[in-house]
Amino acid sequence: MRRGVAADKVILFDCMDTLVQDPFWTVFPRFFGQPLEELFTLVAQDAWPAFEKGHIDEPTYFARAFVDRRPIDGEALKAELYAHYAFIDGIEPLLAELHDAGVEMHVLSNYPVWYRMIEDKLGLSRYLPWTFVSTHTGERKPDAAAYVHCVRTLDRSPAQLLFVDDRQSNVAAAEQSGLLGHTFTDAEALRKRLRELSIL
Repeated sequence: MRRGVAADKVILFDCMDTLVQDPFWTVFPRFFGQPLEELFTLVAQDAWPAFEKGHIDEPTYFARAFVDRRPIDGEALKAELYAHYAFIDGIEPLLAELHDAGVEMHVLSNYPVWYRMIEDKLGLSRYLPWTFVSTHTGERKPDAAAYVHCVRTLDRSPAQLLFVDDRQSNVAAAEQSGLLGHTFTDAEALRKRLRELSIL
């Protein structure tokens, strides 16, 4: 680890729209031929959270995703998502720099088993492990239990953990649990925050 890098700090990264562009916003309206506003009124509110927590499997999610129980070509939908997974601008070089500096990092993500598609496409684990994915932990942000689980698993004090997420509500919940927080907007602002904390 380079001199000056804060060895006691660990970074917890949200994945979607923090490290990786979330294709949901563009793929789902195009795939289903309806604007997002309409889709949000038609989806079964409990299906996606249950899928993210690993409480239901993929076929069950597809069967329950919409209140009208419309059939879904799951493989075609996943292929569209896969094609559009990409790093947020400036993030991959920053992750590489942090990794090379020996900074401990982990993913803390609300996502189902589809995180494996992201790994297959982008190889995120070259830089940090998928330690805290809701499909395995059963905990979703912003529930306090998601952050407590990280603190206990890593055996660190909350103040040693910096949580980075594009959703301010998730960051606020982490800060209420005693973690440091940063609401992600872009890679340069994050880099500035890491320098302020002597992580870079």
